[in-house]
Amino acid sequence: MTPFVLQCGNPLLPITLTDVPLRNADAVPTDDDCSAIFSDIESAPEPRIIVLGDDASLAALLTRLMRTERLHVEVAFVPENATDAAHIYKLGTGSRAAKVALTGTASSTPLIRDDAGKAVVGRALLGGADGTDLEGEAYVDDTRLFSGVVPGVEVAPTPDMPGLRARVVSRRRFLPRRWVSGRAMQLGSPAAELTRDGIAGGKTVKRSTFYRHHQEWLLVR
Repeated sequence: MTPFVLQCGNPLLPITLTDVPLRNADAVPTDDDCSAIFSDIESAPEPRIIVLGDDASLAALLTRLMRTERLHVEVAFVPENATDAAHIYKLGTGSRAAKVALTGTASSTPLIRDDAGKAVVGRALLGGADGTDLEGEAYVDDTRLFSGVVPGVEVAPTPDMPGLRARVVSRRRFLPRRWVSGRAMQLGSPAAELTRDGIAGGKTVKRSTFYRHHQEWLLVR
């Protein structure tokens, strides 16, 4: 195994990773940032990319791996602080996660993407335009999630099959709604705003689908 670090933004570099080849990138890696690290690993035996950043950093790299048909490359995640993805995949943070990144084993993990071809590793939120309630109808596989008006919908990957789960956002913080698991979540709405791993989509959509990609990714745990 040959490790390479992709340092996204300015997180602290754990001591464990100081001797590993490092490539700097934006907090949310651009296509050029990803192309640079792909060039670094091209001739390496059994390459492993260690993403040092947050959920949006990891999602951007996975999106690029998916689009360039490189999902055979092992990926480790070292968040500086606890994130949704770190919780979902039971990863540590900082030095603990860095140790796992170097000594852990890669295993096939469901990859969740949306109909815009972007990966989600922590969670996606769907709400109404300009912070209003979400109007419409949503299904997880054949199960209706809601029909009418709700505060919003949350979608998250699962580490095992079927791949994702979704639920209606609760108006009461301490009374969360029930998760529904499946392969895909589909939403129809007059106008919905989408946020993926903390990054706003930038425009309203009438339809949105999240689903398990046909190919898994290799997560080091």
